[in-house]
Amino acid sequence: QELLRVMRTIDDRIVHELNTTIPTASFVGKIDASQTCKELYQSLMDAHTSRERIIKNCIAQTSSVVKTLREEREKAQDDLALLKQLRKEQTKLKLMQSELNVEEVVNDRSWKVLS
Repeated sequence: QELLRVMRTIDDRIVHELNTTIPTASFVGKIDASQTCKELYQSLMDAHTSRERIIKNCIAQTSSVVKTLREEREKAQDDLALLKQLRKEQTKLKLMQSELNVEEVVNDRSWKVLS
């Protein structure tokens, strides 16, 4: 979660980025606003793609662990440590799935500000 928080900095600061990217009337001739906006757009796209890939990778890995633990649990139903580990991994999986939803909201908000 900490990594995602840090990676979402560009989205959290999108208004500031736009304000510092788009030149005022006195700087219009000195700065290529179109190119600067394209660069900001590309940075945002790269950040979104990277975060989504990381979250989906975590979901896939955690899903695999949950599947394995469920299979082990079928064989050893009295193993409380195994049950505890399974619940911990299931909670982590739900957290990662909710992060994917949060990511969608963050992305939508950023694109609305940018457009």
